[in-house]
Amino acid sequence: MKKIAFIGAGSLQFTSKIVRDLLTFPDFSDCEIALMDCNEQNLAAIYRICEKIRDAMHCPSCQIRATTDRAEALRGADGVLCTVANGGPDVWRYDIEIPKKYGVDINIGDTRSVSGVFRALRNIPLLLDICRDIERYCPRAVFLNYTNPMAMLCQAMQHHANVEVTGLCHSVQGTIGMLAEWLELPVEEIEYTCAGVNHQAFYLTLRHHGEDLYPRLRKKLEDPVFFDKEQVRNEMFLKLGYYVTESSGHNSEYNAWFRKRPDLIERYCTHGTNWNPGHYAFSLQGSLTREQDRMKQYEEYLAKDVDPKRSQEYAADIFNARFGDGRPFIFNGNVQNRGSIPNLPADACVEVPVVADRMGIRTTVVGPLPEHLAILVNTTARIESLVVEGAMRHDKEAILHALYMDPLCAAVCSLEEIRQMAEELFAINRDRIGAYH
Repeated sequence: MKKIAFIGAGSLQFTSKIVRDLLTFPDFSDCEIALMDCNEQNLAAIYRICEKIRDAMHCPSCQIRATTDRAEALRGADGVLCTVANGGPDVWRYDIEIPKKYGVDINIGDTRSVSGVFRALRNIPLLLDICRDIERYCPRAVFLNYTNPMAMLCQAMQHHANVEVTGLCHSVQGTIGMLAEWLELPVEEIEYTCAGVNHQAFYLTLRHHGEDLYPRLRKKLEDPVFFDKEQVRNEMFLKLGYYVTESSGHNSEYNAWFRKRPDLIERYCTHGTNWNPGHYAFSLQGSLTREQDRMKQYEEYLAKDVDPKRSQEYAADIFNARFGDGRPFIFNGNVQNRGSIPNLPADACVEVPVVADRMGIRTTVVGPLPEHLAILVNTTARIESLVVEGAMRHDKEAILHALYMDPLCAAVCSLEEIRQMAEELFAINRDRIGAYH
C-alpha cells in the first residue's frame, strides 16, 4: 500500500483535485491518504470530502486518515504534498500596506518584489522544518511543493535539505489552455518548450503541426477584446516576442514597466478582463470573508457529484511515474539549473521541462534563453538566490541588497526609502522570522 501525505490539507480545491487524480490510477486505488492540517475544523471537513471522493471513485480499499500531527502524517510516506503558509491575512496584509506607503504598488505579493521576499523569509524556515521531518520519517519520499514563493522556497530546500523535492505551479499548463482557447485549437495538439523561472518562464517555441503559432497570436491580439484579456502579458509578448507564464496580475509586479506610475496602473492594471479588484487586488476584508466562507464551500462541495475526470495538475502523474506503474511523465518543474539554461546562474532554481520516472526527476537541457529575456530572468534569479542565502544566515544586508535591485522597488524608491520600507517589514515580521543582523 502506497502512502501519500498532504501537509496543509485544508485547501479545498487543491486537496480534492489531487485525491481524485490519484484514484484514477490503478496503482493508487488502495493507497493510504494522510491528511494533515493544524485547523481541526478544516481538517474534519476535508476528511469528509475525501471520503466522498473515494466512494465516488469506487476505491473502497483506499484508507483516509486525518491528523494534526505532522510526524504521524509523514511516517512511512512515499509521496508528500505541501500547501502550507506561515501566517494568514493578518500577517501578509503588511506585505502590501507598508510598501504602498512608499509608492510600491503591490497587486498579489506572493512571489517576488518586496512582498514576495518577506513571504519567503517567513516560509523558508517552515519548509525546511518539513524537510527535516521528511528526512526523519520518510527519507525516500518524493516531495512536491505548491507553496509560494515557489523558486525561493525550492532553492532553499534543494540547497539546504536532503530530500527529493520539486515545485509545481499551474501557470504553464494553464496558459497553454488559455492560448489554445484564443487560437481555437485543441490544447493537446499544441507543442511547446517553456523555460525560465517560476511565474517568469517563456514559451520559447509554440507550434501546431509544425506551424509557428506566434504570428497567428500577434494577429489575434490586434483585436482589443483579446488584448484586454491579459493586458500586461500581451504587451510583454508584443514587445519581447515570447509569451510569459502566469497572469498579468502577477507579472505586473515582476518588472519596472507597469506599476511605477498611477497612469500606467490605470492603463494596464485596472480595466482588463483579468483585473477584477475583488480577486487580484489586496483586500483584507475580502480575505477574511473567504476564510469565513470556507465551511460554506466545503458544504457546497459535499452537495455536488464528484467529477471523475483527471485534472491538469501534475502531482498524481509524477507520483505514478516515480512509484506507481512507472510510466514516464514530462512536466515543467522547479529544479536546480545545473546548465539546463546556460545563460542563467548554475545554482538558480529554474522552471524547465523535466522527466519523472522510476529513476527520479531528471532535468532536461533547454539551451540558452534569448539574450534580452536572459537579462530580465537573470535579475530575478540572482535576487532570489541572494534572498535565500540571506535567509539562511539571517543577514539583513543581503536582504537589503536584494531589495535595492528589485525592479519595481527601484522604479519608484530611492535606496534610503527602500531601506526604511524594509526596516518596517523586518520589525513587523520579527515574531515570525526572528532577528536579522
